[in-house]
Amino acid sequence: MRRLLLAAALAVVVVLTGTTVAAARERAPAGFTNPIKRGGPDPWMTYHNGSYYLATTTWNSTITMRRATTLAGLSTATDQVIFNLAGRANGCCNMWAPEFHLVNGRWYLYYVAGQNVADYNPTQRLHVLESAGSDPMGPYAFKADLGNDWQLDASVLTVGGNLYLMGTYQAGGGYGQSNFIQRLSNPWTLTGPRVRLSSPTLSWERQTAPVNEAPEPLYHDGRVMVVYSASACWGPDYKLGLLTLTGSDPLNPAHWTKSPNPVFQRNDANGVYAPGHNGFFKSPDGTEDWLVYHANSSASGGCDMNRSTRAQRFTWNADGTPNFGTPVRLGVSLAGPSGE
Repeated sequence: MRRLLLAAALAVVVVLTGTTVAAARERAPAGFTNPIKRGGPDPWMTYHNGSYYLATTTWNSTITMRRATTLAGLSTATDQVIFNLAGRANGCCNMWAPEFHLVNGRWYLYYVAGQNVADYNPTQRLHVLESAGSDPMGPYAFKADLGNDWQLDASVLTVGGNLYLMGTYQAGGGYGQSNFIQRLSNPWTLTGPRVRLSSPTLSWERQTAPVNEAPEPLYHDGRVMVVYSASACWGPDYKLGLLTLTGSDPLNPAHWTKSPNPVFQRNDANGVYAPGHNGFFKSPDGTEDWLVYHANSSASGGCDMNRSTRAQRFTWNADGTPNFGTPVRLGVSLAGPSGE
């Protein structure tokens, strides 16, 4: 009888253990490898209602987005055209740097586009679409042109309940290509002066060419930061820098402090060059912070469609600044975001 009871007890333990292991496996995030998109420069993504949404530069007349329930799934997801720019006089072509932000229940998709001319770069301008509802994939309608001069890499900063547009422009006055900030009265209307936020003043911001661009907001424990890309995107030393709002007014350049060293840069040992033009997203359960960025796999790589989209988790330093670590080599197996 005792043997029967012992055998029954062991059977229960085995069943419970098996159930626990199976449940743990179900909860474990799916692994993935970079890149999560080949031919995916200037990536921006978010996790919303059970799916990841990723948009990147297309360099044509379409804005596309792909969706997947896991980070690994993005690598095989199909890009869907969510808006066609053909025929738009102020921006029909050469779409760059799409970003979509949820404000008051609608998505606002900011992007760069210009005219169909041989020397198109001087015609590139900022524009914004508005979604009909709460689906990141739209449908979208054209909402507004933002400014009437050369500006790139729009993003939206929120401080004290106020919205600010950030981007890059030619600042003049010897400052070169710099980041700017300007108040938004709503997601599609600029108001007040455009203010220079940062310029390429440090030696590591001036490799190949002096550039500050692609400013991206980052928030942590009440701290407001902007991560931006520095040096020329057509060189291997494109990298990330950090600004921290150390005052109270985001429109006052003196209230921002630039970190003296880059926070993310090339790693020759891992075969990663020109990592930059990043975005941020949370894991599905909200416990982890993740970096999405593009990079080249060769020092001779250019500022073109050969750049691939990559993602990796990051942590925080004791002083509240981000610790992005080292760019991961392509093909390395990584644990997916927590909560997948």
